[in-house]
Amino acid sequence: MAFTVCYLLLLPLLGSFFMVAYGNLNQHFDITWGEGRAKILNNGELLTLSLDKASGSGFESKNEYLFGNIDMQLKLVPGNSAGTVTAYYLKSPGTTWDEIDFEFLGNLSGDPYILHTNVFSQGKGSREQQFYLWFDPTADFHTYSILWNPQRIVFSVDGTPIREFKNSESIGVPFPKSQPMRIHSSLWNADDWATRGGLVKTDWTQAPFTASYRNFKADACVWSNGASSCSSNSPSSTTSTWFSQELDSTNQQRLKWVQNNYLIYNYCTDMKRFPQGIPPECNV
Repeated sequence: MAFTVCYLLLLPLLGSFFMVAYGNLNQHFDITWGEGRAKILNNGELLTLSLDKASGSGFESKNEYLFGNIDMQLKLVPGNSAGTVTAYYLKSPGTTWDEIDFEFLGNLSGDPYILHTNVFSQGKGSREQQFYLWFDPTADFHTYSILWNPQRIVFSVDGTPIREFKNSESIGVPFPKSQPMRIHSSLWNADDWATRGGLVKTDWTQAPFTASYRNFKADACVWSNGASSCSSNSPSSTTSTWFSQELDSTNQQRLKWVQNNYLIYNYCTDMKRFPQGIPPECNV
């Protein structure tokens, strides 16, 4: 298939032919739902999603990607955001889809946001890790990044890795590597489960709730008409260290710091959920 050809071509070149996308959000995203609640403002420099009792809103990328290093700055819903979820993720279509998730679970004023992460491969997820953040994500913009290459997926916040999901196909664990994915984001009401398992409901007197986005950057392989931009014959000056990137010792220490201090749920340690034994990738 085209992906295999592209991947083999890339091995000796290690990414002389990658595409970097950044700048005007109008060029990279389409508003997909919300009846005017999603807006691209300031000549494409800012995108906002809003939620009220009638509806939430969402957007998706114009491009599909098959591997990349993707950054977006978000400022989350301030104040009492209990019951709301701001989702920012990569996803392929179909019933056996792949997906890489950031989800931000709203909170009562003064309580911490919960950052929920998950990885789906071939329609199978249930690989959740949840974190508190070491800052107030509603006070200013912060950068949320997904590094996705054939060897690993790394979730990072302001350049600090918080989670690594490695390719464990050698022990029978499917890994997202052959289905192109679009970037999606939505702001929606999930008060049946999001805050304290659904115990805290959305306070609609606080609506509209608004999340903001800016400074998108994708250093990535764009998939179009069954082929990847990574097989282009037009060389670019773009470096592609991300295509084979792994965590160096400094970032391994950063990851350990986050996991030791801010990780609040890890599916790999949930023995009640997996009485027959934890998933095999947890032992790697």
